[in-house]
Amino acid sequence: MSLPPKPQTPATLRMLQLIFRPLAYFDNYGKQYGDFFRVGSAEMPFVYVNHPQAIQTIFTASPDTFDTTQRQGFLRLLLGDNSLLFSQGNRHQRQRRLLMPPFHGDCLRAYSQSICEITRQVTQQWEIGKVFSVRATMQEITLRTILQVVFGIQEGERYNRLRRLMSSMLDSIASPLSSSLMFFPSLQKDWGNWSPWGRFLQRKREIDELLYAEIRERRSRSAYRATSRSQQQDDILSLLLAARDETGEGMSDRELRDELMTLLFAGHETTSSALCWGLYWIHALPEVEEKLRSQLADIKSSDDAMLATSLPYLTAVCQETLRIYPIAPTTFFRRLKVPLQVMNYRLEPGTFLVPCIYLVHQREDIYPQPKQFKPERFLERSFSPYEYLPFGGGTRRCIGAALAMMEMQLVLATILEQFQLTLTSSRPLKPVRRGITLAPPSSLKMVAIARR
Repeated sequence: MSLPPKPQTPATLRMLQLIFRPLAYFDNYGKQYGDFFRVGSAEMPFVYVNHPQAIQTIFTASPDTFDTTQRQGFLRLLLGDNSLLFSQGNRHQRQRRLLMPPFHGDCLRAYSQSICEITRQVTQQWEIGKVFSVRATMQEITLRTILQVVFGIQEGERYNRLRRLMSSMLDSIASPLSSSLMFFPSLQKDWGNWSPWGRFLQRKREIDELLYAEIRERRSRSAYRATSRSQQQDDILSLLLAARDETGEGMSDRELRDELMTLLFAGHETTSSALCWGLYWIHALPEVEEKLRSQLADIKSSDDAMLATSLPYLTAVCQETLRIYPIAPTTFFRRLKVPLQVMNYRLEPGTFLVPCIYLVHQREDIYPQPKQFKPERFLERSFSPYEYLPFGGGTRRCIGAALAMMEMQLVLATILEQFQLTLTSSRPLKPVRRGITLAPPSSLKMVAIARR
């Protein structure tokens, strides 16, 4: 078996660098080794890939080529065995068919007004001239969106408990130090509330209880509507409860719980980080803000929230935000079950393939001056799904990509229509580790200097 070159850095030191200095980790090895490099042992190699041709080979290979259930221990514990992320073969196809309808077409349009209204409600708490935490605000917007648009849970005791528990659980693994729990299983010791891992597990159990209670309650409501012909709800949980496969079978309570946790994890943390970066770049570069406000002025008088999603420059700003610092630096691992030729390498079963989103997005041959934020690059040309892949790709592409992009566009447009903002510091920001993602540092602060 031929394998790409391997860094000589000791494994523990390399892992610490990946946790605490993730950009330096990828930049250094990408510069040193080019399109491919590997870590791990000869018996269990992990091959990082950042060449579009190699990415295409991986994304277009038959799903039977890979085993996606391996080496995802922490995520499997958090999301559950039935998560779309871990299913394979016919089961994966069935789950995607059941999950897909709520994330496209008229369903997305139905969510747009709710997203704009949630944004207005949260940002109305800003006081003119007072500093606010960008992450705290964006997290509140995306969490409310998840609870109302996805879960269909409105204000009340269960809603408030889920808000507190979800925020607390995700914050407990948010810093680079606490993220070590995910990378070093030896640290995962449950000593009750005295230990970080014990607190994490307790919050997870409490969230599970609330989700199962909501699912049971909603099933009984759905059964009542089916017999009484009452109006159906259009939140994603209601649509999933009504979904049936080709045999007429719906999703079990366990499947629903696992998919809801997947949507929470994928749609709350990642989107809030992307929104933080979007606000940062718009206000760090005056020319970007000026062009964006000029385009938004053309739709200011319209009541159609979806018009913002058709604005080319706003779309390009969101695309560039996800390019320069993708929230997920890599796709999920794919473990080969059969041999695969990837450019000059014949890789054998047992090899883990890791398409590196960050390094693809930093290729100078695709994105000239890749360290610069330039939305215009997305107006000047189109990029293939193997050159631009913030949501992954192939049969594993994020099912909520369209919803996430729409939410970015609507939240940013709504904020800019209401407020004039400024950054509290002109120092450039670099991503830091937040769980398994890369995010702006918590030091990102802004000030609302005027209402519009």
